[in-house]
Amino acid sequence: MANEDLSRLKIDKSQGIYHARRSRKVVYLAGALFIILVIILLSVSGVFTPAVQVEVANVTQIYPSQTFTLLNASGYVVAQRKAAVASKITSRLVSLSVEEGSRVKAGQVIARLEGEDAEAAREQAEANLSASRYNLEQAQAELNDATVSFHRNKDLLPQGFVSQAEYDVSEARYKKALASVSAAGAAVKANTAALKGANVALEYTLIRSPFDAVVLTKDADVGDIVTPLGAAANAKAAVVTIADMDSLQVEADVSESNLQQVKMGQPCEIQMDALPDLRFRGVVHMIVPTADRTKATVLVKVRFVDKDERILPEMSAKVAFLSREVKKEEEKPRTALNFAAIFMRDGKKLVYLIKENRVVETPITTGETFGDMTEVLSGVKAGDRIAIRPLNKLRDGRRIKVAEK
Repeated sequence: MANEDLSRLKIDKSQGIYHARRSRKVVYLAGALFIILVIILLSVSGVFTPAVQVEVANVTQIYPSQTFTLLNASGYVVAQRKAAVASKITSRLVSLSVEEGSRVKAGQVIARLEGEDAEAAREQAEANLSASRYNLEQAQAELNDATVSFHRNKDLLPQGFVSQAEYDVSEARYKKALASVSAAGAAVKANTAALKGANVALEYTLIRSPFDAVVLTKDADVGDIVTPLGAAANAKAAVVTIADMDSLQVEADVSESNLQQVKMGQPCEIQMDALPDLRFRGVVHMIVPTADRTKATVLVKVRFVDKDERILPEMSAKVAFLSREVKKEEEKPRTALNFAAIFMRDGKKLVYLIKENRVVETPITTGETFGDMTEVLSGVKAGDRIAIRPLNKLRDGRRIKVAEK
């Protein structure tokens, strides 16, 4: 009995080997199924499908005026009325009441120069004029008395009431009084002129704006010596430089071969590099009647129709010469894309929008057509990239690579 119990305790090795083999088969089968599933998923996702080489374009913002632009030219904003305000005398600057950007009116005092000597000269001229006027009044009073005495003696001489000597004395006195009045009157005129000269000299110590303008640069400061020629060491020839902002125009160089497309009064559209999102209306103001032989160009001046304080002298600008004026509804930019990027499916307009290295079918709503560009109202936005060809080889989610230009 004991031997039989011990035999039952032995391990059946054949059964363990069977279970181990079965487990390995299950693992192999699961691994194979996983690999097959991964391959299927990769195949569906297009990993094993070669990428399609496509040409792309950007969704951009355009202005309708681009479709009726005849010619484009570049240039700079230039003030047609500009002045370096200086003094007519040499003196020290004692006051400066403006700075860069200050707006000044015609006749406004911009700066003051040292002028005590000019002020003293004016006071002296005023005193001399007052003295000469008093002398004139005295001479006129003397003339009145001499005139009365002379005419009385002239009437009494034939009657013998006065002697010839008394008459001659009164006549000489009368003529002397006449001469004194004339001399006093001349002195008054001379001193009046001297006072006027003194006032002018004093006015030279005040530097005024010649016209309504904006200060562009400050060329001198308080304490500097200002001289008309600026020849002295460390002397300043100009105090400030000003420009009339209402006289701003764009001066653009137009090639001689394209000059026939430009005419006086032609409507233009101006774009400033400093304000790229804006367009300004312009008109051809002048075609300068001479050419630049070194560049084979002619200078054309374009006047701004609308004023804007953000436009400053010496800014760079681009001018589009138009075949007609821009209508009110054409002033705003439109979002547009290349017409070749649009395709139809089930009556809907779609484009292939590029996201990373794949294309996504995207429905869009279109508006007006401008040349080869079509306005897009919804679906994509400015800056998006879209595929334009070959559309027949693409589908939603297809991998792509961008063709090098």
